[in-house]
Amino acid sequence: MGQVLLLDAAQALRAALRAGGQTLVVTNGHFDLMHVGHLDYLERARALGAALIVGVNGDASTARLKGPGRPLIPAAERARLLAALGIVTAAVIFEDDTATALIAALEPDIYVKGGDYAHKPLPERAAVEAGGGRVVLMPLVPERSTSALIQRIRALPG
Repeated sequence: MGQVLLLDAAQALRAALRAGGQTLVVTNGHFDLMHVGHLDYLERARALGAALIVGVNGDASTARLKGPGRPLIPAAERARLLAALGIVTAAVIFEDDTATALIAALEPDIYVKGGDYAHKPLPERAAVEAGGGRVVLMPLVPERSTSALIQRIRALPG
């Protein structure tokens, strides 16, 4: 089982992995209402390296990016749920609207994002490449998203 770490502890983990010649994979997101699409994505990300650190957007960041009423689940709980997955080495909460500073601090070997970034700018790309890493875009599970899940819940009879 993984841990929820502060950035300095995640950097120490990164240093230990590097010293051991192990590959670090990093991804990030809101992970508000976990679903099988998240699990599939995280499993495929973890298969790319020895360790997977998941950056979790903080509550203020999620509210700014996702709109009113979000997040549904507080960041500390989202991070704890992610860390409890056997495939996640650690979760780190960050408050910025992008993971650029987190990426610059961790210098992952591989940075994973969803395939929805294939045709739009990826703000973290420059930081990944500056640290010597590479970006991998994972295909998304069709019709599996938190937004779709929220819509289905709202459509339930009252």
